[in-house]
Amino acid sequence: MSFTEKQGLASISDGARVHWTALEDSGPPDAGGGGGRRAPVVLLHGGPGLPGYLGDVAAMVADLVPVYRYDQRGTGRSPWQGRHTLTRHVGDLAELLDAWDAPRAVLVGHSYGADLAARFCLAHPDRAAAALLMCGPFLGDWRAGYRAERNRRMTEARRERLRVLEEAPHRTEEQEVELLTLAWFTDHSDAERGWRWAEQGARRRRPVNWCMNRELGAAGRADPLDGHLDGLRERLPARTELLGGCDDPRPLSALDALARSLGLPLARIEGAGHEPWLERPDAVRACLRRFVRAAPGERNSLP
Repeated sequence: MSFTEKQGLASISDGARVHWTALEDSGPPDAGGGGGRRAPVVLLHGGPGLPGYLGDVAAMVADLVPVYRYDQRGTGRSPWQGRHTLTRHVGDLAELLDAWDAPRAVLVGHSYGADLAARFCLAHPDRAAAALLMCGPFLGDWRAGYRAERNRRMTEARRERLRVLEEAPHRTEEQEVELLTLAWFTDHSDAERGWRWAEQGARRRRPVNWCMNRELGAAGRADPLDGHLDGLRERLPARTELLGGCDDPRPLSALDALARSLGLPLARIEGAGHEPWLERPDAVRACLRRFVRAAPGERNSLP
């Protein structure tokens, strides 16, 4: 199987430039999709404040349909200075769909990206053909449970070291890598492999836009999706599903609460944490491919 990768810079109406990547099968187009042209998949990465990291996920379904991903403004290859708002980031996605000539898209969001996908559906319900929300968003006071479980998975020495690094007014490059490794290794089911994955991520997913993280984190806490459940019931695509790792330190019960409240299916990936495609790639690939195959096209029916 061979893929063609395309990259570009999209100009946003306020002057920002957002870097995107598209991956698709190099073979002849699939003529058996039915219902018009297949809606592309758009991957929304988490953070907030990290560059994109979902290349492995894109490769799982790129033979079925074109897959787009992008570095959110202010991260990676989308440098930008200014105040970050949820409305601005929702607007970026709408303008990117225009740039890609995609009337509708299948949204696959991970972590904060799942929150972004849900908020996009609230604002632009006509542009989401389907939505798969991975490892988020969560309802209620999930952060307390997350912090408690993360602390349980760490030794006292590592908890203290993380606290010292977080409170340091300035950090060297290696200290930044150490901080992120400590913060992320507990996200995985397997602690030994989790440390290795976290350290690799700490060196690749850089630099972290901490200002963006603070601003969008505060915006999300001030206007949680808990207060938009009625709107989500009305505006999420008919085909919306959730997926979570059973060993994610963020309580699966908080993701299950959203699924039950909205009447949505939740796929539970055993033996996996917050990045389930790393620990259980076959299970995640199967879920993704089933979901994408069943997603509607860009138009509900042929003209």
